[in-house]
Amino acid sequence: MKFCAGYPGTPSTEILETIAKRNPGNVYVEWSVNEKAGMEAAAGAALSGARALVTMKQVGLNVASDPLMSLEYIGVKGGMVIVVADDPGPISSQTEQDTRTFGMFSKVPVFDPSSVHEAYEMIQEAFAFSEKYHTPVFFRPTTRVDHGYESISVEEPEEYVYQEPEGFKKDASRWVIFPKLSVRAHAEIEKRNAALSDTLSSYDRNFILPETGKFRKIGIATHGVNYAYTTDAFAGGDHPRVLRVATPFPFPEKKALEFLDGLDEVLCIEELDPVIERALVFLCGKHHLSVTIRGKMSGNVKLSGENSVDEVRSYLRKFYAETGFSADDVPAEIPADDAVPPLPVRPPVLCAGCPHRASFYAVKVAMKGRKTLYAGDIGCYTLGNAHPLDMTDTCLCMGAGINMAQGVNRIEPDTRAFAFVGDSTFFASGITGTINAFYNQADITLCVLDNSTTAMTGHQPHPGTGRTIMGDIVEAVSIENVLRGIGLTTVETINPLDLDHAVEVIRRVADEPGVKAIIFRSPCIVKFRPSSGKSHVDPDKCIGCRKCIRELGCPALVMDGEKAAIDPSQCTGCTLCEQICPVGAISGGGKNE
Repeated sequence: MKFCAGYPGTPSTEILETIAKRNPGNVYVEWSVNEKAGMEAAAGAALSGARALVTMKQVGLNVASDPLMSLEYIGVKGGMVIVVADDPGPISSQTEQDTRTFGMFSKVPVFDPSSVHEAYEMIQEAFAFSEKYHTPVFFRPTTRVDHGYESISVEEPEEYVYQEPEGFKKDASRWVIFPKLSVRAHAEIEKRNAALSDTLSSYDRNFILPETGKFRKIGIATHGVNYAYTTDAFAGGDHPRVLRVATPFPFPEKKALEFLDGLDEVLCIEELDPVIERALVFLCGKHHLSVTIRGKMSGNVKLSGENSVDEVRSYLRKFYAETGFSADDVPAEIPADDAVPPLPVRPPVLCAGCPHRASFYAVKVAMKGRKTLYAGDIGCYTLGNAHPLDMTDTCLCMGAGINMAQGVNRIEPDTRAFAFVGDSTFFASGITGTINAFYNQADITLCVLDNSTTAMTGHQPHPGTGRTIMGDIVEAVSIENVLRGIGLTTVETINPLDLDHAVEVIRRVADEPGVKAIIFRSPCIVKFRPSSGKSHVDPDKCIGCRKCIRELGCPALVMDGEKAAIDPSQCTGCTLCEQICPVGAISGGGKNE
């Protein structure tokens, strides 16, 4: 592998960070400004004959889909693997998208690993496959594979001998997409994928686990980490025939037909879409097979969310009962006495001392009593929606808040529209929305919450930090200069933790016409924890009004009986609570110890 690019997004983030950390010195690694840029840069490297990797999460694939759809038509020369980490749950995403379905839509082959060790081996096979068939390929590890750990012996595959890329060779008939090429390429791709279905039926990771005991007429079809859940649910006992699908697209039809032979009933256990279920239903119709296929579409498997071993066990129990077997043939659940107690509910919240809390609070105070819209975005600041702040009225996708604020303001001109965006998100997808607002003479206030990092995904650098993923020091891109370059004349930079000044600036700027911007600049409290004193409450002065708790929602603020108190293990000394206490009962923060 010679080239790696990507954009941070849980659960894919650690991939590029690990490559950068363990870089032997001959691999180029970058955090691209967004997934589209990463896809296009990796495509350029692959067209030059290099092995290229690009990483993202499933919603990032939406951003990268524009170049991808055309890239599949022109193909690649070097191997190109697109790692898309799907997030069933979703645990940290807006949606539960299934990249297997996107593979069918885009006609891009999909590899679906079941474990950490298999992911290590399979990605090498994915590169070789990409080089052999001159196509980008998807590699789809889900959250439980991405965040798993396993001891692996790292060895160079014997069949692969590294070669320096030969470089880009000009050939407009091959690399320049235009209608005539597209028509021809589309037909060739359809023929190729039909042939690949047969080829992948022989791929040893698409396999059949033979049935044991009395289970002769029923089968289980599954994939990815759900294969591990299914075999765990068997607990070493007798089990039906199992089809494990490692390449959901192109679907291994011959292997599936071998699996279906002699069966009456099949249960499909998968996340998230009924990809395998639909493929088997299609095969049964195509070949006139009298096999009942059950799964999500039949109500035997839940339609959304992650599966678990316990849930798979319940699916099997129901399936056995419906097919004439005893539910007791599924090994019993863990005895209640040995079961792990459920984890306590922990709703996400802005960290104690987070400058975003101060930014939201300042805007809330400044605009109190006025008709306002607070359009949010993707990042830590999405948590501004939680009470008591309640400062996120919309949240769609990265960069959308800026454009949505414009739309609301056009319909309701009397609404003061604020659009919140983080510093990393501003570079990733906020600049175009700002240009659109300025060009179309919108009336909005852009609030850039600049905490000098990409905090939500683990504090990755971005163009405004002046550092790259490899640790190189580069010229930082100035948000102020970008905004003024677009044409904005009102660009204010303030410290949100200076509450009175922040409120004064917000009130003044919000009443100016057109597009104006306020940059709330204060570093992430986790990344740049200050060596300052911690705030404390004087119980003799505290009147128990709870204003600090009711209005800020800082996790360091608690009630001790009828008085407010501060947890010193969480307090960062940001002083925001000191500034709003009506009786001056809180002090001590922000002073060097």
